Amino acid sequence: MSGRAVAVYSLKGGVGKTTLAVNLAWAAATLSARRTLLWDLDGQAAATWILGHDGGGREAGAAIRREIDPRRLIRPTALDRLDLLPADASLRTLDLAFHAIDKKRRLTRLVEDLAGDYDRIIIDCPPGLTDTSDQVMRAADLVVVPAIPSALSQRALDTIAAHVTRKKGPKVTLAPVFSMVDRRRALHREALQQHPDWPVIPMTSAFEAMSVRRAPLGAYAPRGSAGVEAVSDLWRRIETTLSEIR
Repeated sequence: MSGRAVAVYSLKGGVGKTTLAVNLAWAAATLSARRTLLWDLDGQAAATWILGHDGGGREAGAAIRREIDPRRLIRPTALDRLDLLPADASLRTLDLAFHAIDKKRRLTRLVEDLAGDYDRIIIDCPPGLTDTSDQVMRAADLVVVPAIPSALSQRALDTIAAHVTRKKGPKVTLAPVFSMVDRRRALHREALQQHPDWPVIPMTSAFEAMSVRRAPLGAYAPRGSAGVEAVSDLWRRIETTLSEIR
């Protein structure tokens, strides 16, 4: 079986999307011993920064346009079995590039090409319902959707699901996740009660340290800590879901 692609996607920023993508890539490479590629498609290049690269250059967009082979841009990370396809400023106009290309399966083809080299491809997506998100929905086997617990969490998921339903193409599996959870807040506790089956990623200072340490949480936090345990549990669920997708 070729590598499976997991996209981490949200309607808006500020929901812990990038830290989740980096930590899932760590889990794939470390916990499951998978050959893993983290593909940073967000022009802010935060995942690229966390994994030790500066996001310089203008070639990421050229790889999307197939002007260069994306394999030329792949860089190793400090973690065994984890490589990075970095973002740079050229991805800030990624929507325009996809619109100009007018090939709805461009990202799918690129993922298929890379899947021969990797067991898991984790894609950190830019937020919003755009041409880029449409490409991602077609390319990914599973779309992880982080949401901060609130009354709007289900509405955000419903909006994404409705958008996917209207689009022609293969059916995508959406996996909602509560992110940045603070159980001291009544609003968060109420949302968790409404969706007790959604995985939970807690808000801890250890996650905030990722951008300073420039490493995934599991690279420096104790294995038994709440954050690492939450990421590990989520990854086990993802692996189970992927095994059920044909």
